[in-house]
Amino acid sequence: MNWLIFAAAALGGLLLWRVAIAAIAPKPGDPAPEFALPDQSSTTRSLAAFRDKWLVLYFYPRDDTPGCTVQACSFRDAWQKLTALGAEVVGVSVDDVARHFAFAKRFELPFPLLADTGGAVASRYGSALNLGLFKIARRNTFLIDPQGRIARVYLSASTSRNSQQVIEDLQALRKSEVPE
Repeated sequence: MNWLIFAAAALGGLLLWRVAIAAIAPKPGDPAPEFALPDQSSTTRSLAAFRDKWLVLYFYPRDDTPGCTVQACSFRDAWQKLTALGAEVVGVSVDDVARHFAFAKRFELPFPLLADTGGAVASRYGSALNLGLFKIARRNTFLIDPQGRIARVYLSASTSRNSQQVIEDLQALRKSEVPE
């Protein structure tokens, strides 16, 4: 009987957690929260540097974990399609610059990985998970338009399908763009 009470409480907590994510993550149409973080080469990257381009900003828990590796390699493999669509890809986790450097080198990632060691940027994007002794980033992805507004949000993104979902949405959004 105790396990049933525990299971019900855990399910309730999980549902509240999902609602909390949705409540604080920026929504389509919102301005993308600013950021300025070092990448794996210690170069500071900011949202402003991606103005006039589509930006795929994906948050992930940790370098070198199975799911994070699948997701990063999926974006790596889709990178040419994404750049052909006018998009840049940027990954963000709470890992440090050195860990990002090793991860990017090991898997030949052609895009920046930003070190949000304090989790402040992940928090602004509703993607920080505080586990008491340490923080990690939730696996959320944001497609940001060239004007710096959130175009699409992928909460609890699929490690293997996320890049393809972004490509499909980006193709649809690009078709609906009004030529100037």
